[in-house]
Amino acid sequence: MNLSRKEFFRQGLFSLGDTLVKAAGLMRTPLDALQDFPSEEVPCGDQPMVAVTRNEHCLARNCGCFSCVERCENQAITVVMGEGIRIDPARCTGCGSCLYVCPVTPKAIGLKTKKDLL
Repeated sequence: MNLSRKEFFRQGLFSLGDTLVKAAGLMRTPLDALQDFPSEEVPCGDQPMVAVTRNEHCLARNCGCFSCVERCENQAITVVMGEGIRIDPARCTGCGSCLYVCPVTPKAIGLKTKKDLL
């Protein structure tokens, strides 16, 4: 397994932070995070999902939270200062990792089926 130095430290810091937050009891499980959304936004079966924004709750528009941007492996999320985040639906795979790391409640990111966005 070949990791760049940057990626090695990034993964190390993320796992350290994840461990500290879990030890402090501040983070909920992914299933608890999904319960913040109405039932039509919870992943159902094999339907392709895509992330959607709720910028009224997003910390990125004021203070520069980049947790979802850093977590997205497909670089589907970009930060627009003063507005929040934007998600490119063509790049988004609907994995939900951005939803899991979002630090606010209610979450600033949700999941919807791709057919609902059409």
